Amino acid sequence: MRDTLLKAAMVIVAAFAAAASAPSQAQTTAPDGKALFLKNCAACHQASGKGIPGAFPPLAGSKFVTGDHAEVATVLLKGRGGMPDFSENINDADMAAILTYVRASWGNKADALTEAEVLKLRDALGVAHFGSAEMSNKH
Repeated sequence: MRDTLLKAAMVIVAAFAAAASAPSQAQTTAPDGKALFLKNCAACHQASGKGIPGAFPPLAGSKFVTGDHAEVATVLLKGRGGMPDFSENINDADMAAILTYVRASWGNKADALTEAEVLKLRDALGVAHFGSAEMSNKH
């Protein structure tokens, strides 16, 4: 009986150890930059990234898009010209995924952005954090 209890205890300990070391589904599932782009950006910039001449600039082959990542992210956070800001509608992880997708698509070759970089830039620009009480009180 003692051996049976010992074996059962070892199985339970092993199961807990495996569960604790395995990443959760939330940790392993990164936002889909392409899907988010198609949902939030393609109406203006087109799925091809070519934009609409005279109305919405192309993202494909854009030196601006592949340039300083902080400048590109600032446009999403604060808006620019006719483009609205998305700071209240897109969280930092999704924003990083969209920017990473755009900076690596249609022939663009630029570094990825992380959620932490978007958050740091949001702080530097004084833009309210997505989902914050400050943001909720605006509506």
